[in-house]
Amino acid sequence: MYVQRFLFTVDEISTWVGKFFAWLIIVLMTVVCVEVFKRYVLNAPTAWIFDAENMMYGTLFMLCGAYTLAQNAHVRGDFLYSSMRPRTQASLDVVLYILFFLPGIVALIYSGWIFGMESWRINEHSTVTADGPPVWQFKFMIPLAGVFVMLQGIAEIVRCVVCLRTGEWPARLKDVAEIDVIEEQLAHSEYVDEESRKIAIEKAKDIDEAARQRGMGAELQK
Repeated sequence: MYVQRFLFTVDEISTWVGKFFAWLIIVLMTVVCVEVFKRYVLNAPTAWIFDAENMMYGTLFMLCGAYTLAQNAHVRGDFLYSSMRPRTQASLDVVLYILFFLPGIVALIYSGWIFGMESWRINEHSTVTADGPPVWQFKFMIPLAGVFVMLQGIAEIVRCVVCLRTGEWPARLKDVAEIDVIEEQLAHSEYVDEESRKIAIEKAKDIDEAARQRGMGAELQK
């Protein structure tokens, strides 16, 4: 019970951080649209906008890493992995986490902190564009992202240990998923009875068809 509570708590932290910084994509889109209007309509481009866009996208990319790990959504060559038993998967994962993940993230946090501190001490500004903005606050996102990924990584190692002991993967805090992913999971699940599987797949198809119809309606209106 306490282990599962710990896992869910870490998942919730990673999810909250990821969803909070995901709003940067809206800010980034707005900035790009405004800059396009200023540049091509008003003929008044902003000198430092390229740096600002890079920093927003970089922050979004880094701070959503822990959330992606919490959802087990990082790219994995699973053509062999998916056919393994849970204990074999956990054994492979825990070895890779210890040999590669932990040293890599520790190095990221340590080096990123030094990187950010040096930039802050000299009040570093970007030299990519004219009138470059300060970049030290962006560089501090490197160790911050490393801390969140490390926390989630520890939770993933605990998951591996639990799986090695029980033979089953512990529950993971679920979030949104694509329709085709849900259909595939239901189609191959061993823990859902046939009738429930058919009902869930039909509902997923209805949602997909409704979305397609809305798209066709929008096209016809145009």
